[in-house]
Amino acid sequence: MNPERLVLVQTDNPTGFGSGYLVGPQLVLTALHVVLAEGRWAEHVQARVGHPHFGRVEQRRAQVCWPDPEQGVPAADGLDIALIWLDEPVATTGGPVLWGLPEGTGQIPYTGAGFPAFAADTGNSAQVEALRGELSAVSTSSAGWVLDCRIWPAASCDGERPWAGASGAAVFCHGRLVGVAVEDNRSMDWRRLHAAPIHEALDSPGFAELVTRKGHAGTAGVPETVTATGYAAPPGATEPRWPVIVGQVPTLATALQPRSDLREEIERARAAGGSVVLTQVLSGGGGVGKTQLAAACVTDALAQGTDIVVWAPAAEPQQVITQYARAAADLHLAGATGEDPEADARTLLAWLGTTSRRWLVVLDDVADPVTLGAWWPVSRSGTGWSLATTRLNDARLTGGGRTRVDIGIYTPEESVSYLSERLDRDDMGHLLDDQATCLAEALGHLPLGLGLAAAHMLNEALTCTEYLDLFNSRATRLADALPDTADAEGYGRHITVALLLSFDAVQEADTTKLAGPALCLAALLDPAGHPHSFWSSPPLLEYFSHYPPYDQQVTAGQIHSVLRLLHRYALITHDRRAEPRAVRIHALTARAVRESIPATGLAHLATAAADGLLHIWPEIDPQHPELAATLRTNTDALAFHTDHRLWHPVLHRAGDSLSAAGLISSATAYWQRMVTTDEGVFGADHPHLLSSRASLAICYRQGGRTDEAIELLEHVVADSERLLGGDHPDTLLSRNSLASTYLQRARTEDATALLEQLVADSERLLGPDHRTSLLARANLAGAYQQGNQADKALGLQEQAVADSERLLGALHPSTLTARNNLARLYQKAGRAEEALALQEQVLSDSEHLLGTDHPNTLLARANLADSYRQGGRIEEAITLLEQVVPDRERVLGPDHIDTVIARGSLAGTYEQAGRTEESIDLLESVVADCERLLGVDHPDLIIARYGLAGSYRQSGQTDKALDLMERVTADSTRMLGPDHPDTLATLDHITHLRQSAIDPGPEAE
Repeated sequence: MNPERLVLVQTDNPTGFGSGYLVGPQLVLTALHVVLAEGRWAEHVQARVGHPHFGRVEQRRAQVCWPDPEQGVPAADGLDIALIWLDEPVATTGGPVLWGLPEGTGQIPYTGAGFPAFAADTGNSAQVEALRGELSAVSTSSAGWVLDCRIWPAASCDGERPWAGASGAAVFCHGRLVGVAVEDNRSMDWRRLHAAPIHEALDSPGFAELVTRKGHAGTAGVPETVTATGYAAPPGATEPRWPVIVGQVPTLATALQPRSDLREEIERARAAGGSVVLTQVLSGGGGVGKTQLAAACVTDALAQGTDIVVWAPAAEPQQVITQYARAAADLHLAGATGEDPEADARTLLAWLGTTSRRWLVVLDDVADPVTLGAWWPVSRSGTGWSLATTRLNDARLTGGGRTRVDIGIYTPEESVSYLSERLDRDDMGHLLDDQATCLAEALGHLPLGLGLAAAHMLNEALTCTEYLDLFNSRATRLADALPDTADAEGYGRHITVALLLSFDAVQEADTTKLAGPALCLAALLDPAGHPHSFWSSPPLLEYFSHYPPYDQQVTAGQIHSVLRLLHRYALITHDRRAEPRAVRIHALTARAVRESIPATGLAHLATAAADGLLHIWPEIDPQHPELAATLRTNTDALAFHTDHRLWHPVLHRAGDSLSAAGLISSATAYWQRMVTTDEGVFGADHPHLLSSRASLAICYRQGGRTDEAIELLEHVVADSERLLGGDHPDTLLSRNSLASTYLQRARTEDATALLEQLVADSERLLGPDHRTSLLARANLAGAYQQGNQADKALGLQEQAVADSERLLGALHPSTLTARNNLARLYQKAGRAEEALALQEQVLSDSEHLLGTDHPNTLLARANLADSYRQGGRIEEAITLLEQVVPDRERVLGPDHIDTVIARGSLAGTYEQAGRTEESIDLLESVVADCERLLGVDHPDLIIARYGLAGSYRQSGQTDKALDLMERVTADSTRMLGPDHPDTLATLDHITHLRQSAIDPGPEAE
């Protein structure tokens, strides 16, 4: 039975609706009483072809074509079967309908499906669609066959017949259509249906001719005998009892997932072949379930009435020939003598090419498409098809009209469903816990791995969490986590052998002898994939050129061929369309390979991999975000697989990449791990540790943890001077980072003194164009700005922008930062138009280069809003800041100082817009946040209190404003000095407030 061919028949007669089955592109079999009621033919017939659970449903108009309505109304005791004709054909999959005639005394299992669920449209509550049970061939029912139901609907509370709508449903036994459901039986509590016999219709005038002529291609007009044990050819035939099954079809695994999408893809590929057989090559690596899927296809084929199934192991041609010869003998084919297996096999192929019998040949585990080329079966009648499984990704397998269906791993949902069903089957469902998803991911969603893991969990009574700990332990080898004792499905191969089964064939085909080291390198990287360009990088080519015994220059073309060879044998996946993850390897395959790498060779391999990753790393990460993310995950994998004992510059490049992407929390966590690892591996005084601690401190600063950053950097600078010397480049870089952090903490004098000395030392030791010199000058400009030395700051910042554009390029992140700082200086200097134009360009470039959520982009947006506010464009400033505040809360967190500053800026802009109450509410929270996060001696707190005092004054709360401003003046005098411009401004503000308090103005008088 094919669900695509189910039909819901709806009419305008009193019975209203019924079921049917598509027996030809435009021909539907149904019950007569569905279209003829109370002596009146239905005038309007609609057919909905298909089932909503199995693809699309197509609506067609229809009319009765048998019995012929023009011949009048049949006798009341006539056969309750009819055929209706659709106005347009409907395309479906599968072969012709085969008819059956039940015989014997045994109970014959039947299946079918009707549409009582659709009776809900008319108020009927029935919900059962499946027809399933046993048919008694000795029935004495006047209605035909008696169908005892294993499942039946509950009687409707409103008295309606619960099977209503099932009339006309086709009934199948062993894939043969034997009757049409026509009547239920209330006396049996609805557990019995009756069916009109199809063989009587075939004996009626015109019916057989019509279905033969208008049915699906190959439809015959003679029924086959069906018994409890199977079906046989029509009387007089010399063919054997059907179905004929040759070979050992594997038993379906426990809790096997249906993989419906793959099954549908196979059916679509099969249907697309028309009258020529289509062979699907189910390719995939070890353990993805190719053979199990093929076995499931066999089960489906037999249920749909396939006559011949041949299951042939296909690793060698002789295995196929042997099974073909055996099939020829079992089919009693003329010319099959049993003396010459190859001749008998050719006899079978010739017979399969012309027979109208439905057949399926499975070639399991094809290893060599060349030697097997002469043994692919072909059906010229369109009634047969062949199915092959293979690990190969070889174009020769898709010749001759064959279509490849790629078989991959389970989906995450299928993996968890498998674990749940497998454990439940053994009444051990309690072993499934909240780590099931993580366990499935660790096993790479590989069906074989999941099967072995579940069996081992059952054997040892391990929960998912306990098993995952075992699996992830470095002390556990793959053979211990997935032992042979867990082979509950009789796979018969050790897990490592199963995963690497095709490697021997690779080595035989590998003329370069480089496939082995290439596979080992891939196994050290991220299973999710790495760039193809990695393999053509000079460090990798150099490594392969000196790999023994291949001591000559290796080309990128040769390595490409090696990758294609590994891909062809399904040990890796190589697909440049998937860049930057063009080369992938399954996690379990990679683990099996890594466990074979000698400890003495691991360091050399890992260094080569690290060299290759570093070589292809883009200079500016934000311009290639997907590539940078891929390289980071591959660096992480490489570090993990070397137990974090590999030190290489690529490790620092990966950490810097996180910061460049604006992923400050992730970068902080990364450098914390690096510091811990370096301390354990290299010791407290190693330069590697100093570098990692300096990077961690920068992340602290970027994350708003300024005091922690200063403390850590002061230690790093002292240790660098002690261990490396004051003139070492790393020492200079650490001093630059410390000075920058002093600026963030408003320790202006400390920063200025440190930077003035640093600029001189850096230019003297490294040259004026060195990156460290460039950064030092830019930071010194910031120090001058913070220290109100505007002229010095402006000249130095303009030089920094020009140098950055010349040395790094106009779109380098450092150049954007320098231009952003210059715009702020222009704003302070009263050059508003220049500042605004520069900031708008910086924001546009930042969004393009870094993305809309990068912290530097958010800073550029906030600075532009500040310029809009100062230029009187208040609403535009509010619009921008109302974007910046939630974006910073989401990206940086609500307690990051930049987030707090953005809220303060928004509050000040509300004040300018006359939204004083909103401004006060927001500024009160900003002041509290600054006191909590920064302490009482931070300049940003002074600014926040100053703004709040202004809002209090604007709202008429003069006493509050005066108290707060006096506090601001005291703090400013203490921190900045009595002659600082900001201190003088607060004193002037206090004077105005006191005058307002003494002289309230004309209204008060």
